[in-house]
Amino acid sequence: MKQLSEISEREYFARIGQRPGMFVGKTSFHLLTAFLTGYDQHATRHGGPGLTGWHAWLVTRRGCECNHAWPGQVLHLALPDGWDDMSNLPPEDERHAVKVLFQLLDDFTAEREAIQGDQATSRVSGNRT
Repeated sequence: MKQLSEISEREYFARIGQRPGMFVGKTSFHLLTAFLTGYDQHATRHGGPGLTGWHAWLVTRRGCECNHAWPGQVLHLALPDGWDDMSNLPPEDERHAVKVLFQLLDDFTAEREAIQGDQATSRVSGNRT
């Protein structure tokens, strides 16, 4: 089994999504968004992509913009009928929001990996001419 330092961001997020309580104490949308925000800050501070482009990607996915930060954008997609308090969602909404969060993260990181792969291929092809 690969160590966490040897896996892609997509694989890392998938592992968190499989056992989120192991990373934040209990499975909570609010706690997971705080964890991911910290992850993003650390990654970008140390030269990684972190969640760069995530908010814009979510806005595009939704098809409309509002003043919410990315956690609110995820909730708009997961709970289109709305919510009262992001930090105190009903249990069924909490489970659904966490599930949608990790589905969206997988889609986002898959697209980013594909773009990075295309860019790498273009650089290699460009160097052959």
